[in-house]
Amino acid sequence: MALPSVWSVMRVVIPFILVLGLLSVRLVGASQDSGNVIPAESRPCVDCHAFEFMQRALQDLKKTAYNLDTR
Repeated sequence: MALPSVWSVMRVVIPFILVLGLLSVRLVGASQDSGNVIPAESRPCVDCHAFEFMQRALQDLKKTAYNLDTR
């Protein structure tokens, strides 16, 4: 019975090892990301962030305009 050549075995083994490595990296990354997620109930909505940003920008503009008027 003839044994398979080294090259034919390597053509199967190397891609298999690469796929296993990629899958393990993806699984490790998924478990680390899950600890950093803030629940939706405690996060302000996008509209709230935009409103607060616009309020601060308006206050800054008012201060700038007042400072220019006083000069």
